[in-house]
Amino acid sequence: MKKLFLLSLFFISTIALAQDVEVIDGKVLNSATDEPLENVNIVNLNTVKGATTNLEGDFTIKAQVNDTLYFSYLGFKSIRVRVTNDWLKFGDIKVKMTELGIALEEVVIKPVELTGYIEVDAKLIPVYDDYRYRISGIGSGYEGGDNSPGAVSKVLSAIFNPADFLYNVFGKRPKQMRKLRKMKEDDEIRNLLQSKYDRETLMAVLQLEKVDIDEILNKCNYSKNFITTANDLQILDAISDCYEEYRVLNRGKE
Repeated sequence: MKKLFLLSLFFISTIALAQDVEVIDGKVLNSATDEPLENVNIVNLNTVKGATTNLEGDFTIKAQVNDTLYFSYLGFKSIRVRVTNDWLKFGDIKVKMTELGIALEEVVIKPVELTGYIEVDAKLIPVYDDYRYRISGIGSGYEGGDNSPGAVSKVLSAIFNPADFLYNVFGKRPKQMRKLRKMKEDDEIRNLLQSKYDRETLMAVLQLEKVDIDEILNKCNYSKNFITTANDLQILDAISDCYEEYRVLNRGKE
């Protein structure tokens, strides 16, 4: 009887929590002109669900009171907005974003001057040798090449003691890693990350600094070239692959 009572209480609590989650509406505007902003990316940092504004700057997203929404848009300062009771009560809320003044540094592009002789030109064209070494039973492998000269020795050491360095990276961040898996399942967020290179959304959701993300990738044997040039979706998948390796190895260790 006691078990039945507890089970009933659990289902009632679950239903109550589910009812608190609502679809809220809003509009994103340029704070200087009050013009609507299209294709602004919104991420609920609590549920790890994403949305995008339409042509009129309007958006809808599932949220509940005290959830934090993260707004990001190219050329504008990213902001966080807390969902309040008033938002749920009165509906449509206007969110204003401030434009950034971006001064681009002068970039000098040096063309590759070809001679027309294959033997000579083959040596002039830059080649980036980033290789992935795969060890059976350890996920997607390890990256080597000119930018990661110690990759082979890292791979060999991983064979003998593969989970130690991964534990320090992931073992102390279980909450962030759960959010990582949710990010991979949300198409809106994946589409957002595919066009971004600033790591801002990853930092906001995972509660990590950029230096922490770089450290994780470095310890997972990704090259410096990959870390600096990959888009945010590639970084997400790289961290996720490394985390899955950790989970498999740690399970065996336990």
